[in-house]
Amino acid sequence: MQTNTQSLIDHPFLSEAPKGHLISGRMMPGQDNQVFDTVNPATGKTIARLARGNAEDINSAVNAARVAFEGPWRNWTPYQRQALLYRVHDLIDKHFDELALLETLDMGAPLSRTKAFRGFILQTILHYATQTSNTAGETLPNSLSGSMTTLNLRSPAGVIGGIIPWNGPLISQWWILGGVLATGCTVVLKPAEDASLSVLRVAELLLEAGLPEGVVNVVTGYGHEAGEALARHPDVDRIAFTGSTATGRKVIEASTSNIKRLQLELGGKSPDIVFADADLDAAVPGAAMAVFSNSGQVCYAGSRLFVERKIHDEFVERIVAFGRNLKVGNGLESDVQLGPLVSQKQLSRVLGYIEAARDEGAVLSSGGEQLGGVLANGYFVAPTIFSSVHNEMKIAREEIFGPVLSIIPFDDADQALRLANATEYGLGGAVWTRSLSTAMKMVHGIRSGTLWVNCYGVIDPAVGFGGTRASGYGVKGGPHHVDAFLDRKSVYINGLG
Repeated sequence: MQTNTQSLIDHPFLSEAPKGHLISGRMMPGQDNQVFDTVNPATGKTIARLARGNAEDINSAVNAARVAFEGPWRNWTPYQRQALLYRVHDLIDKHFDELALLETLDMGAPLSRTKAFRGFILQTILHYATQTSNTAGETLPNSLSGSMTTLNLRSPAGVIGGIIPWNGPLISQWWILGGVLATGCTVVLKPAEDASLSVLRVAELLLEAGLPEGVVNVVTGYGHEAGEALARHPDVDRIAFTGSTATGRKVIEASTSNIKRLQLELGGKSPDIVFADADLDAAVPGAAMAVFSNSGQVCYAGSRLFVERKIHDEFVERIVAFGRNLKVGNGLESDVQLGPLVSQKQLSRVLGYIEAARDEGAVLSSGGEQLGGVLANGYFVAPTIFSSVHNEMKIAREEIFGPVLSIIPFDDADQALRLANATEYGLGGAVWTRSLSTAMKMVHGIRSGTLWVNCYGVIDPAVGFGGTRASGYGVKGGPHHVDAFLDRKSVYINGLG
């Protein structure tokens, strides 16, 4: 469906009437009728009001998901689920311009970015369609009596609780929805309070595609209310969470209520290493957009840039020039490359890190300020580059989630590895070099779930990605992702025949 900014102003999600939760296939208000505002971060203006979910709303949604899981949905064949995903693919494609525009208005990413994910999201849906018939069990040898046959079967895990972040819900919901629809589970999704609109709209489209009521439910609200209630709910079998490491620890604690299985993608402080022999014409824009893309609001952002000392000064000069030429503004403008931060809270957080960097003696090479003028009502920060940074500084240790780059020099590959691994995180990382031996030394030495060579941030849903250490565990996408939505059962069969 082709759409434009003006037509979306009249979209039901942007009307004055509050939007409810989607439970059992129906939009309904919260149990206590409380609402909260969702704001366009480019303008600071409220664009919709959403139901503020609480424990009672979560309970209603979980009950709906359980009823659906135990109902006819459980008997859908792999072929039927695959056919459903093909219909979903076509509907998402038909409505993608609308969804991309909702995402831009809701969380601020430029329309050029949200529209660019069309192919990736459609590819992801088709990837999960192939997984519907790829969940076979095993016939295993045993050392028991000659008449004993042993099997491992796999079956859907049950009700999934999905808690997704605000930095790209249009994409991140599919790492959960895909596994749910491929395996026959059901789900309660709790999107971030700062960006829920695309999740609600996708849930409507799933119903239009023929998804049974209650298979996918969406409860909007705050993490400490609806999110915590979902993580603690005794009838949720598994939690898939993407967010900060601090919140991830709370999810782990809450999951002990019934020993839920967990998939956690948490924080990152990813190293991006540039050697002197790298192709600088590729490395400069690659390293810049590794941290500036989505205004730095990317879990695997390459916010620690290690540059070999012999090219350090040249590289700083070139990346500063690149950053200064990036167009920051309202994402609805066609030439804008970076949008705002998602909220006033996030703006204050990022500005606080910039001030801390100054206090610790880092050299501000570019940016470092909130943008004013026509952008004064939004949450805009200029692309910011600090040099003369060392690994003990706050901006080099903590996840900022903003367009702030720390440049740290190194002398050789061994030092680069030590510096890269001197962090609690292990989500992503990259190396830029023309040397195969150097590249492989980094590939084997850097402790991260994903590692790029001469590129950054490239993801294929059939390959997947995940983290290590404080960046979490479990994978998204790839051939093993759906395993997390399945239970295993060992079967011993004696004397049949």
